[in-house]
Amino acid sequence: PTGEYNMNKTLDGVRVIELAQYISGPYCGMLLAGLGARLTKIEEPVNGDISRRCGPFPKDIPHTEKSGLFHYLNRNKCGITLDIRHATGRKILLELIKDADVLIEDMLPRVAENLKLDYRHLREVNPGLIVVSITPFGQTGPYKNYKAYAINASALGGISTIVGEPQREPLTPPFALGHFQTGIVAANAIMFALMAKRKDKKGQHVDISEAESWAIFHTGNVVSAFIYSGRKRTRTGHRTYAPYPYTLLPCKDGYISMIALRGSEWKRFLEIVGDGKVPEWYASDERFKDRSKAGIEYADVLDSLLSPWLMSHTRQEIFSRCREKHVPFTPVRNMDEVINCEHLNHRRYFETIQFSEDDPFKCPGAPVRFSESVWDLNQTAPSLSEHNNQVYRDHLGYSKDRVAQLEGMGVI
Repeated sequence: PTGEYNMNKTLDGVRVIELAQYISGPYCGMLLAGLGARLTKIEEPVNGDISRRCGPFPKDIPHTEKSGLFHYLNRNKCGITLDIRHATGRKILLELIKDADVLIEDMLPRVAENLKLDYRHLREVNPGLIVVSITPFGQTGPYKNYKAYAINASALGGISTIVGEPQREPLTPPFALGHFQTGIVAANAIMFALMAKRKDKKGQHVDISEAESWAIFHTGNVVSAFIYSGRKRTRTGHRTYAPYPYTLLPCKDGYISMIALRGSEWKRFLEIVGDGKVPEWYASDERFKDRSKAGIEYADVLDSLLSPWLMSHTRQEIFSRCREKHVPFTPVRNMDEVINCEHLNHRRYFETIQFSEDDPFKCPGAPVRFSESVWDLNQTAPSLSEHNNQVYRDHLGYSKDRVAQLEGMGVI
């Protein structure tokens, strides 16, 4: 891209090819499409993106054109099919890459190299191309060619060492969390690479590791705590060893997330519990004078002392009183409650995607709202091979017979 971007659509005119599937790469592409980038999504012929076979589905009936996950991730994209393992398919891909600004790909390094689609070969075709490679363990190191699921990436990224009950096996956080966060990391990296390209007109290779994304988002404080103070974090169940409270506790109708890192916040909550003053059971007990020590040695005692008050109040009652006193405690909500959250709906956070008149569903809307540039996705996800004619005939100039030949060969 050259010159100034349209401030209403920050990435207007930026051409992106998405050769990635499931969540990380497509979410990265979706974020760019929301800012105005022109996305061409490449799927395998016949089966398409893995996420087409993942739910949720309307009425729980699997259908490759009605996956909620696929439709959420692939709005505002031009969708084509292409078999890049076929020599002809690779030639077509290189034709598309010649005038692209960004390629998002998720091939393992050895696969990309074997197909001659690694950065070393791609920059010969388009020196200004920004290649963003999203893999479980990155482009270097002993695990670079290993496949992985979220549980592998989160474990190597360090988060599984602190998630779960100490007497049980470690856990992975919700299965898609790391994939989405990796997509955010990749989209941010692309924005910086585009800024650099405006100055020197050069492309570059951006290496995105899902395991490193976990480490960046969640484990950084664990590493810094060890480096600077020698503290080792371990699995602690429903709480974190920190100045009390840093925990989830039950109340009358569910659970409350209670995190008060500042002493003033904790004092204001105790005054709520004590009807305007700190309860005597807390003020007179020497064990609780040091909140850090109390959070490690006497957390169970404090849980039991707070329990009668918590169990006599609902989540909303606790939340309302805490909000009045500027105490950052919040209810733990189920999915139905999140969808119907007054705050989120007031901010118009959720949007509705509709397959047909009978199959609408809600999904998250704009992840951020900018003061000048617009983030908007107003087109539904493409059906499999929906834009083949538009790309192969109109853009690349192939004849009708050539397109039919490629279809017959299984290339598109």
